[in-house]
Amino acid sequence: MAEAASKAFVTGHPIKHSRSPKIHGHWLAEHGIDGSYEAIDVAPADFAAFLATLRKNGYRGGNVTIPHKEAAFAQAGRRDDAAEQIGAVNTLWFEDGDLWGGNTDAHGFAANLDDHAPGWAANGPAVVLGAGGASRAVIHALKQRGVSDIRIVNRTLARAQELRDRFGAGVTAHGLEAIGELLSDAGLLVNTTALGMHGNEGLSADPGRLPSHAIVTDIVYVPLETPLLAAARSRGLATVDGLGMLLHQAVPGFKRWFGVRPQVTAELRALIVADLAPTP
Repeated sequence: MAEAASKAFVTGHPIKHSRSPKIHGHWLAEHGIDGSYEAIDVAPADFAAFLATLRKNGYRGGNVTIPHKEAAFAQAGRRDDAAEQIGAVNTLWFEDGDLWGGNTDAHGFAANLDDHAPGWAANGPAVVLGAGGASRAVIHALKQRGVSDIRIVNRTLARAQELRDRFGAGVTAHGLEAIGELLSDAGLLVNTTALGMHGNEGLSADPGRLPSHAIVTDIVYVPLETPLLAAARSRGLATVDGLGMLLHQAVPGFKRWFGVRPQVTAELRALIVADLAPTP
C-alpha cells in the first residue's frame, strides 16, 4: 500500500493573503514531493478544536500566523527554545507523539541579513523600532548572534520596558524622543512597526541620522521598498527588504514536514515578488 502524501498547512484569520502556499508549493514541485500545503482559515474560537484534529486529518504539521501565534504557544505540548524565548509559535510538527511548537521568525530574520548584508551582527549597536510580537523575534535573533547593545524604541515606553525585562542584559528601552541620539552610532536599524505598509506610509525614523556604515532593514515587504528603505538608500546606506525573512522562516518547517531542506533561491524570490505586484 502506497504511503499517504505528506500534508501541511498555514492557518490564520484571515488567511487568503498568505504567500506561504506559493512558497511551499514551489519547493514541493522543485523536489518532486508528493505532498500538499494549504491555507486554512480558522477563527480564534475554533483554533483549539482545529489543532485537536490535525493527526486524524493526516497533517504532519503547519504554520501559524496572526492571530493564532500566542494560542499555538499555549496549546503546543512541547516548545523549542526560540518559541520559549519569543513567547509565540509559528511552526507546528509532530515528534515522538507530541505536538511541538517552534518559532522560525528569528531564523528568518538572521538568514535574510546573512544573505544580503554578510557580517551584519558585528556592525555595531542595533536600534529596533517597535515592541510587538515581531520585535521579540528580532531581539532574540540579535542576542543569538551576539549583538550586545540592543535599543528598543517604542511610542509606548512601558511596552519597550517589558521587552527589556524579558531579554535582559544588553537590551535597553526608550521612547520616541530619544531616537535621534540612539541612531548616531548605530550599526543596524530594524523597523518592526506597521509604518511603511501600504495604507500606513510614513517614516518610522530618519536614516539620515545614522553613520555611513549602518545597515537598514524593514520586516515589512508590501511594498518591497518602504519609505524607510527608500530614504536610507538615497543616503547611500545598505538596505535589506523584508521579503527574505518570509522566505527563510519557511525553510525549517518544510524540512520537518517533507524531509528535505529547501533553498531560498533567486527563482523563488522572483516568484513571490511577482505575486506582490498590484493587479492592474
